[in-house]
Amino acid sequence: MEKKTLNLRQADSVEIITLVDNYSDVLLQGSKTVIRPPLAREGVIPKNTLLAEHGLSLLVKVRANGKTHSIVLDTGYTNVAVPYNLDYLGLTLEEVEAVVLSHGHMDHVGALKEIIALTGAGTKLVLHPDVFHPRVIQFTVEQLSFPAFPSRDELKDWGADVVENKKPLLLGQGSILVTGEVSRTTSFEKGMPGALIKYNDEFISDTFKDDQSLVIDLGNKGLVVISGCAHAGIINSVLYAGELTGNKKIHAVIGGFHLSGAIMEPSIEPTIEEMKKMAVQVISPMHCTGFKAITRFAEEMPDAFILNSVGSRITL
Repeated sequence: MEKKTLNLRQADSVEIITLVDNYSDVLLQGSKTVIRPPLAREGVIPKNTLLAEHGLSLLVKVRANGKTHSIVLDTGYTNVAVPYNLDYLGLTLEEVEAVVLSHGHMDHVGALKEIIALTGAGTKLVLHPDVFHPRVIQFTVEQLSFPAFPSRDELKDWGADVVENKKPLLLGQGSILVTGEVSRTTSFEKGMPGALIKYNDEFISDTFKDDQSLVIDLGNKGLVVISGCAHAGIINSVLYAGELTGNKKIHAVIGGFHLSGAIMEPSIEPTIEEMKKMAVQVISPMHCTGFKAITRFAEEMPDAFILNSVGSRITL
């Protein structure tokens, strides 16, 4: 193994709990790696169930040197689903040390105010400064504006300790790495065509500098890379994780891969081929990965593949 370029502390284990995702299925079976929420409580199937939406929020718990460090990655689309699901699952966020935003799109920040309130005043909110810039997407005949991101003053009023990062950042006493801006090296990952961001009163092509992922080092097993949407490219994100840590072995890749839709679908097959070359042991594509891509991952990497669902608890 190469010498690490960042002092990312080796973790003993990591647990990823899905607070919200696009998909919910109460009948999925678990395994040694993933635990599903119970269908019934005290022998009775409840009338209510977990909520899914086009968004992503993950509670990440890292165990290192006898201590558990918890962070939240993203907060879903609405301000309804994540708080509701937390209550349904009997989870609290009192031990959460930081909330990390993978980027500034509405389907990752919807319950941000509510999550900050649940974690308590002074919780670190880690984000790239580009989240504050206006964004639009240009189609052939129309232009659609993304919802405005809360201002810095609003975030402070909510009780957040805002940490703006462009470079890699360590959390959890050095056991969790936030990548910061991801290097782009692949030829087939081209971002999100038509996306524009406003700088200096002018809209230019959005290269998603704010897209960032989480990295946990499980030592000889390899790295765990957790993405929000991977607008930087999921392979770019994984390669950059290896570059930052010096550990080229990849144990698990989890999160949104942004391969949904006709424009993104040409990247599906080369992405799968790269994952196979890396010999990834656990892969759980979520959220914006899309049905076609998720199906292909299941077909091509059946032993590694985990179909995610709201409330699933992946332990590595």
